[in-house]
Amino acid sequence: MDIGIVGLGHLGKIHLKLLAEIPDFKITAIYDLNQELTRELASLYQTRACDSYDELLDLCEAVSIVTSTPTHFELAQKAIGKGRHVFLEKPATDKFETTSRLISLAQEAKVMIQVGHVERFNPGFTAIKPFIGSPIVFEANRLAKYNVRGTDVSVVVDLMIHDIDLLLNITQSPVKKISANGSKVVSNTADIANARIEFENGLVATITANRVAPENVRSVKIFQKNTYITINLLDKTALVQKVITEKQNNSEPEIIEKYVTGTPVNAIKMELESFYKSIMTNTPVIVSLHDAESALKVVHEIELQINQSLS
Repeated sequence: MDIGIVGLGHLGKIHLKLLAEIPDFKITAIYDLNQELTRELASLYQTRACDSYDELLDLCEAVSIVTSTPTHFELAQKAIGKGRHVFLEKPATDKFETTSRLISLAQEAKVMIQVGHVERFNPGFTAIKPFIGSPIVFEANRLAKYNVRGTDVSVVVDLMIHDIDLLLNITQSPVKKISANGSKVVSNTADIANARIEFENGLVATITANRVAPENVRSVKIFQKNTYITINLLDKTALVQKVITEKQNNSEPEIIEKYVTGTPVNAIKMELESFYKSIMTNTPVIVSLHDAESALKVVHEIELQINQSLS
């Protein structure tokens, strides 16, 4: 399948490298506002450097959009209008209303749109999915060392949204209540944020995101009846602890530990491969625009509360 890439920054270069490694895709065109960079990478990967986004769309069947979030809606809308399948980096757009609009446009055009919530493909997370039943408590901590890249948006959009997406993926219950607070440290938006999300089914989630931390941490803990799951999303491993209470002779409960390690994969490459598979088999994408819309609705409420506290 002929695919084009728009946006050749840090993540765009990763997409370019990985798409070049996937035999099912042929990179037919690339485009970035930085034309010198576009020509340089086109020469390196033996593809075509485009002078405009319209030119790129005329040369491909699918497009990977890896640009800044505020540009996502316009670029995706134009691609959909030309009947192109779209891989859209997260967050889908800068607000859930425009993501909702893309849903309607994609349905009308009958094209596939997959959103790049890459943690869905993290081997640590995929390995524990079979163990998840009815969670009672969800805790996530996502801490990152300071990097100027990404500070044009709040830490909620930059980092926390990953864990919001994982949370919503493991529960289908409606959100009942959200409480949030945050603080600015080095940028004009929140750099540290904490949110408590309560669901109609009783699940309570606490999520913390910090992009000025001394070390990188990406951990998730899930509690459910007789089971405690700990996931290290950085090293892609997990621990499942089960409490066995039904024993003979009324003996003390026993805790059985099972270390789970997912198959080592490149999660970004895996999501791109799944995008191709969905197009070719006409099956639902792993991370849909509906998923992205749901995550952005939660993000919107969290940011509203944080902005009120900071004003």
